[in-house]
Amino acid sequence: MSRWRPPGEKSTALITREGHDRLKSELDDLWRVRRPEVVKALAAAAAEGDRSENAEYTYRKKQLGDIDRRVRYLSKRLEALRVVDTAPSDPEAVFFGATVELENLASGEMSRYRIVGPDETDATRGWISIDSPLARALLKKRIDDEFSVELPGGITGFVLVDVSYTS
Repeated sequence: MSRWRPPGEKSTALITREGHDRLKSELDDLWRVRRPEVVKALAAAAAEGDRSENAEYTYRKKQLGDIDRRVRYLSKRLEALRVVDTAPSDPEAVFFGATVELENLASGEMSRYRIVGPDETDATRGWISIDSPLARALLKKRIDDEFSVELPGGITGFVLVDVSYTS
């Protein structure tokens, strides 16, 4: 079995200031706190003798590989990202960083989303990636604009009710 993995899909290299700070702090925690702990535990497990039958050694080796993989990813990704922390020149239109309120035309249900970078999406908070179909359909729309977008449940119509740029 090969270790080769297909490259991930290219994603937009934009991020909010909060998201950038969060990724940077994760990288710092992995490198300065978690990795040294795992290396110390790995050395202790290796000192116990036969490594082929040592579950602790195998587990720690895998854990160290996972941490190193994430550190490599974050190091490269943070270099490539562009932080967007200013409001656009036209605050009436939807751009990266906007918080929008939508009304579903079929059900009348209201929803609120914030358009963020792919590295900081959070469905529980209503943060959607700028690469998502809904965010792509929203870009450059203005209040009271109607639009349709193909979602997993089918084509859905919305009207844009509000746009703001506060975090």
